[in-house]
Amino acid sequence: MSTASVRRAARQSVSGLPRAFWWLWTSTLINRMGAFVATFLALYLTVERGYSASYAGLVAALHGLGQVVSSLGAGVMTDRLGRRPTMLIAQVSTAVTVALLGFVQHPAAIAAVAFLVGMAANASRPAVQAMMADIVAPEDRVRAFALNYWAINLGFAFSSLAAGVIAQYSYLIGFLGEAALTLACAVLVFLKLPETRPAPTPGADGAAGEPAVGLGTVLRDRRFMSVVGLSFLMALIFMQHSVALPVAMGKAGFSSTDYGMVIAVNGVLIVALQIPVTRFIEHRDPQRLLVISALLAGYGFGLTAFAGSLGVYALTICVWTLAEIVNSPTQMGLVVRLSPVQGRGRYQGVYTLSWSMASLIAPLVGGSVIDEFGAATLWAGCAGVGTVAAAGYWLLMRGLPAERPVGAAAPEAEAVPA
Repeated sequence: MSTASVRRAARQSVSGLPRAFWWLWTSTLINRMGAFVATFLALYLTVERGYSASYAGLVAALHGLGQVVSSLGAGVMTDRLGRRPTMLIAQVSTAVTVALLGFVQHPAAIAAVAFLVGMAANASRPAVQAMMADIVAPEDRVRAFALNYWAINLGFAFSSLAAGVIAQYSYLIGFLGEAALTLACAVLVFLKLPETRPAPTPGADGAAGEPAVGLGTVLRDRRFMSVVGLSFLMALIFMQHSVALPVAMGKAGFSSTDYGMVIAVNGVLIVALQIPVTRFIEHRDPQRLLVISALLAGYGFGLTAFAGSLGVYALTICVWTLAEIVNSPTQMGLVVRLSPVQGRGRYQGVYTLSWSMASLIAPLVGGSVIDEFGAATLWAGCAGVGTVAAAGYWLLMRGLPAERPVGAAAPEAEAVPA
């Protein structure tokens, strides 16, 4: 492929998206570039503070519990207060609590502040996703969510490398650095992003055209809650890379350095392939894409049972990383498609809850299965869960109503200045 072809493909991947999206994308990138604490929190507690691994696990669990609690509350705030206020509150709260975590020393105080950090850091996600759905036309949403996911992984790759360097000199610099970059995100949101919450659509008699949307509405939406359940199954599979995979590799005689080398394949592939793969799948059948991604995820982890060398481990990571690249933007597009305009915050909050719950449960399940039955049983279970998820997506997407035409989004488009 010539240089001109590459440039033309790059322009096509990023063209046509509104300016507000790119400010939101920049905010996401800066936020993820500064996500130091999540990377070195366990090392900080065990090496710097001298606490046990069990205590570090408890703090990590409380951090995850904070994410679970904030998912629903942040979704309600996004619909009631607006996208922009929710993001500002979340980002300022994250900056304050992260900085505080660097100074507290009592074990109970550290655990309590870690819980608050988890709540604050996760609270902006429903607002970001709802704002993105507000400002991007339906035909461009898969591409927009893919670009945002690419920014998340690009920022995470940077923060992982930076966290290792910072930790050699001072953990406190990492806490304060994350607080500073999160505040920078809040300033960017305040200066550059308008509020995009759609005004109620008037009916013929002047009443609201859409009924009020509460959490009960979301929970009674069977098709959407099925998506949330399938998302939870997919997250359970993907989350096995953080605890179960390094534990299994350690039991097989590999070092932490070996794990670091092979898991880096995940980030490199996402950064390299997310945009070209998204261009390929953007207008293809979402049912087929979700079914294929579920099978790739399940059997990608399932193949780990046969891994005996770093090369084979890297190959399995390539398989489930491709599933991740396909699944994330396609599923986010489906979530927006099923969400009523006036309830996007609540719908995004419940969807975010599926990943928060998985991040809390997956390490416990993975570790327990490995201890009781062995790693091979866990990887076979991943293949089984992936098969169930694929069947679920196939059934769910049958008879799915057509997406609203672009003209139906006119009331929400007025919220964003040209």
